[in-house]
Amino acid sequence: MQYSRFFKVSQRVKQVFRIALVLLAVFSVSFSVSAQSGQNLSNIRVDELSDAQIRQFIQQVEAQGLTEAQLEQVAMARGMSASEVAKLRERVNRIRQQGTANSGQSTQKNNGSQTQTEGRGSRELNFEPDTMQNRPEEAESALQSLKPKIFGSDLFRNSQITFEPNLRLATPANYQLGPDDEVLIDIYGYSEANYRLRISPEGTINIPYVGVVSLGGLTMEQATARIRSRLSTIYSNIRTGNTKVAVSLGNIRSIKVTLLGEVTRPGTYTLPSLATAFNALYSSGGPTENGSFRAIEVIRSGRVVATIDVYDFLLRGYQRTNIRLQDQDVIRIPTYKKRVQFTGEVKRPAIYEAVNNETLQDVIDFAGGFTSEAYTARIKVIQNTPTERRITDVFDEAFASYSPKNGDRYFAEPILERFENRVTIGGAVFRPGQYQLEPGLTLGQLIKKAEGVREDAFLSRGYINRLRPDNTAELLSFDLGAILKGTATDIPLLREDSVMIASIFDLRDEYKVTIEGEVREAGTYNYGENMALEDLVLLAGGFKEGATPRRIEIARRVKDSEAGAANSRTAQVFQVDVDQNLKIQGPRFELQPFDIVVVRSATGYETQRQVRVEGEVLYPGTYTITRKDERISDLVKRAGGFTDLAYLEGASLKRSEVAERGSGKNTINTAEENAQKLVKLQRLQETTKDSLDITKQQTLLKNDNVGINLERIMDKSGSKHDLILEEGDVLRVPKQLQTVKVTGEVLYPATAVYNGNKTFKNYISDAGGFSDRSLKKRAYIIYANGSVKSTKKFLFFNNYPMVKPGAEIFVPKKAEGRKLTAGEIVGLTSGVASLGAIILGILNLR
Repeated sequence: MQYSRFFKVSQRVKQVFRIALVLLAVFSVSFSVSAQSGQNLSNIRVDELSDAQIRQFIQQVEAQGLTEAQLEQVAMARGMSASEVAKLRERVNRIRQQGTANSGQSTQKNNGSQTQTEGRGSRELNFEPDTMQNRPEEAESALQSLKPKIFGSDLFRNSQITFEPNLRLATPANYQLGPDDEVLIDIYGYSEANYRLRISPEGTINIPYVGVVSLGGLTMEQATARIRSRLSTIYSNIRTGNTKVAVSLGNIRSIKVTLLGEVTRPGTYTLPSLATAFNALYSSGGPTENGSFRAIEVIRSGRVVATIDVYDFLLRGYQRTNIRLQDQDVIRIPTYKKRVQFTGEVKRPAIYEAVNNETLQDVIDFAGGFTSEAYTARIKVIQNTPTERRITDVFDEAFASYSPKNGDRYFAEPILERFENRVTIGGAVFRPGQYQLEPGLTLGQLIKKAEGVREDAFLSRGYINRLRPDNTAELLSFDLGAILKGTATDIPLLREDSVMIASIFDLRDEYKVTIEGEVREAGTYNYGENMALEDLVLLAGGFKEGATPRRIEIARRVKDSEAGAANSRTAQVFQVDVDQNLKIQGPRFELQPFDIVVVRSATGYETQRQVRVEGEVLYPGTYTITRKDERISDLVKRAGGFTDLAYLEGASLKRSEVAERGSGKNTINTAEENAQKLVKLQRLQETTKDSLDITKQQTLLKNDNVGINLERIMDKSGSKHDLILEEGDVLRVPKQLQTVKVTGEVLYPATAVYNGNKTFKNYISDAGGFSDRSLKKRAYIIYANGSVKSTKKFLFFNNYPMVKPGAEIFVPKKAEGRKLTAGEIVGLTSGVASLGAIILGILNLR
């Protein structure tokens, strides 16, 4: 019995183990297939890409909104090595930094002072993982732009080019008629007749009263002459010219053309008889990656009648070999014999096909020539030998004689990022910038070229940044005043010298003074010598109406404080009295840099504060607060009391942030605290699936309504429930409310008629009941007066709040669990398989 039970358990374990192995194999195959489905990126060489190609790649990445992690994942999956990914990252960051430096704003002058405005920073391509959803198709499309393209391959794959024959043109004179062509014969003059005749498979037509006429193989010109000759036997006026004959082509026949060889979609194609070779090539997708673009053969009746060179059309627009096809023609695309790749600083980096007798100069012409940043004196060539690779330098005098070899890779380098004759001057000169280094140029001459030094130049010292012959930096200082006066030896300048002349404003903090309090335009102002207190008040627009000029306080920095003393002074404070005419009662008070002036408000000065009453009161409208301690009950009495339809339980008090802070002198700013709460809720919304619940909480946080009990307020005036009014308060007294709204995770959110006998769950049932994703224990209700009550838990039961007229019931959603990724499923399956193997091994040991 025990052996039988052990045998059954062993069989079950083996079965589970087999299933786990099958699942693991399935997932492994699926991953391998997905990895092989993309195109290979292993042949991308970042060092051979030009800056223009990198910029185009950056634009495509930014346009598609791709992230660095997505690009790295796809690049590595498609065979791009980690070293090439690192090089690509470095190139992108360097080009972006160059763009940032070029877009930075230059030094500007303002009232004799100099302000340096920095260019906007740029986000580097760091290729770090992120949490965004992967989009491998777009990432692969962007990376494909870095691969070398075969010149001409886009011609037959461009959706904007159709190469369809124009069937509305006049019939060419050399067009040969054949079976299924439709011939239109129009006889007019003394005799009139019209015939629409189709050529039979034998190449003939049957003209009424004339008989059978053979037209197969004739051109339109020959067919017209033959038809006119046969019709003249019936219509004698044709010979005299009184009757005329017009012959044209109606519906044309179809021909069958076969494309074979290195064709994207080989096979036999049915085309109009006016189709040319390019029409057939476009229909078939053109040559493959191994197909030739320069030796495409058109074979007719067993012999080659034309050899098409697509480059003639792409580079010169010639279509001499684009012949019209005939029935049973064969187009054969052979494999290429000689291909070379041109990268770097050329206008069209691509892979080009070369034929015999063509030179490197021809390939350069194919590539559109060099860019303006190219080093044209030499081209690097990487060649394939029977055993290894070899690098060769081809100089410009050999471009016209060098014969390309199959597999050659040409690289045009950019010019060096350096100047042979540049010096730079910056700082307190009238024209800072770069200048030509002429033979014998000295520091004094360079200053004259820059239109001299400004008035704020620091004359005691300047300095020159100089590069030594080994490219190490050297700093040379000089006495600017002595150089300008000629009492010091002038300094000869060398290549890449950078002269910097400081401004006196650069060597100290910018002098400012600040005024705050009851002035019209409080803020920070530039300090000027001999600036008085009255001058600063005048710059600030003068006093406000509620200001008191009697207690103006000036806080000044302390420079001689005892650092080690616990009671050392941190600021020096002065109190000055000024009248309304800005005259100081006493000696003139001069300000110093960084002084802070505070103008106090007059005691007892108050501005009018207003509140509003809406709804079911006798005299709704705006009321002015008459006392600091005026309350809600006082406002209701001033409004004449309630109407008969007033619903006091639904009354609410809307209090804005201004009212919450207060408008008096002793105010507390809670706006920043509420803003921080909203930011935290937004972060929570980004990390949770319950976006509807978070949005509801944001709405509640932004809600201005204060939950009040108006019935209790009117019963007990002056109690803690009877709030003191603030400016901007709005008291709303609604009519009797009759509905209850149910929203959130219910099957059918709806608004139901209020019934005092219904409970919380009854209204949920009216909305179809809870959904599968509802979080019942977190359901809550918002009452008409703005107060909120949530569901409470007692043992294992939910205690739902009471429902009142005008309330809104909200049911939040459960947080969704994260689904396992394919990698996690494979890992879990592998673990199960390993566990099954271990158990099976243990059972076999017994």
